Amino acid sequence: MLNLVSSWESVPTQPSKQHRIIAAIDLGTNSLHMVVVKIDPTLPAFSIIAREKETVRLGDRNLKTGELKPEIIEKAIAALGRFQEVAKTINAETIIAVATSAVREAPNGKDFLHTIETELGLSVNLISGQEEARRIYLGVLSGMEFNNQPHTIIDIGGGSTELILGDSQQARILTSTKVGAVRLTSELITTDPISNTEFQYLQAYARGMLERSVEEVLANLELGESPRLVGTAGTIETLAMIHAREKSGVIPSTLNGYQFSFKDLQELVNRLRKLSNSERAEIPGMPEKRPEVILAGAVILQEAMTLLSSESITVCERSLREGVIVDWMLTHGLIEDKLRYQSSIRERNVLKLADKYHINLEYSDRVAKFAEGLFDQTQGSLHHWGTDERQMLWAATILHNCGHYISHSSHHKHSYYLIRNGELLGYTETEIEIIANIARYHRKSPPKKKHENYQSLLTKEHRQIVSQLSAILRLAVALDRRQIGAVAQVQCEYYPQLRQVNLLISPSQSDDDCALELWSLDYKKGVFEEEFGVKLVASLENSSIANLS
Repeated sequence: MLNLVSSWESVPTQPSKQHRIIAAIDLGTNSLHMVVVKIDPTLPAFSIIAREKETVRLGDRNLKTGELKPEIIEKAIAALGRFQEVAKTINAETIIAVATSAVREAPNGKDFLHTIETELGLSVNLISGQEEARRIYLGVLSGMEFNNQPHTIIDIGGGSTELILGDSQQARILTSTKVGAVRLTSELITTDPISNTEFQYLQAYARGMLERSVEEVLANLELGESPRLVGTAGTIETLAMIHAREKSGVIPSTLNGYQFSFKDLQELVNRLRKLSNSERAEIPGMPEKRPEVILAGAVILQEAMTLLSSESITVCERSLREGVIVDWMLTHGLIEDKLRYQSSIRERNVLKLADKYHINLEYSDRVAKFAEGLFDQTQGSLHHWGTDERQMLWAATILHNCGHYISHSSHHKHSYYLIRNGELLGYTETEIEIIANIARYHRKSPPKKKHENYQSLLTKEHRQIVSQLSAILRLAVALDRRQIGAVAQVQCEYYPQLRQVNLLISPSQSDDDCALELWSLDYKKGVFEEEFGVKLVASLENSSIANLS
């Protein structure tokens, strides 16, 4: 059942303190995959100790509604349950799971994720196409040396194809296009073997869809650069296996680094198009359930290589799920080598969006310090949120005013839409939804069940994060009401017997009574008081003024 590396015998039954065991699951359009890895933080590096795969075909959705089918949902949940058992057997301390295009696009995709969480206790993160591309890049970097030379990475999945341009540093270009082996097979192929008319349309459609991504990649090449093409995921690995078996008679022990030419790919495509699905299934090296989708996948690769003018492709066996592991290592401070620039990806993308929408960063930074200070001082007493929630509060605070870019009127609502659609790399779709909602509720009405954006939050816990952190953000905004930094710092004390929170405000200038800030706190405190079930009392340091009672 398990595909284990030869070093499996040496893995202790209980992970030692220096080694950590982590599992990553990728809910793809064609298959569900899991890798279980042993991390050695001293290197830092990880070795794969188990792999699991189940071809579920989430992309085979209801043609009329676009929804995931009930029988496929059932199959997926059963497979995820088995994955959990495997991870548990190997003593994995945590499972990180991500879902991509099929779940992203399905109208019932979020309901599916909610069902997984309810039935299995497994939290699945929905990620955008660009975020998927970023993590693929991290996965490839962990398994292949780029030597600071430009590389184009292509990952052909069931529902989308990611094209990435990188050179060991931050990715220059991250793109995701809605062409995938399962998607094109179900939408464009009705004949078996494929007719000439359908084949020509398949080629033209794939080329047309890929053109924009390829143009972005080519536009970001410097003069004289000729990037190496790297291919990942099932379609490309299958083509490499068939090629290797036919050229040498054996499948290499690892496909990592295996190369085949564009000319060989063309010959293979011409053969595949003439065969029926059952005939393709007889090809040595063809995995089960791959014959019906391999032609569409091969055509996507052929068109991409044509547009990129690539003469050959090199296979990398690491991709999205390994990238999920690398991303986890980065966010947990386990990587300090060439990839450390990636650890600040969230912060840099928030600031990039802030710059795009002309946000006054000096002001946003002050409000963020107040928000983080209130969060830290009430942690453990009024709330029990941790580092992840604190980071989301910071991001929402920096961006809370970005809606001014559209209009001052209802700018909090505009902020929600700009953040929601701003492609914040480093965050999952759920986290982006939470950040956008926190910003949305920094003023005016508190969160209400009838609000569509609030309804779109997956769980009760997510709604509670938004309700509580947006209440904290309201106070932080009030503390810089004049946007001049009138308040130097705020000391927060909680008296549980009285259910009272005292805010002691220190002015920046000793002769400033901060009357407008105190008034604003008084005006905004109601939502905070109701949310946390407390009374808020604010006073100015070294003053008898106590405007709040």
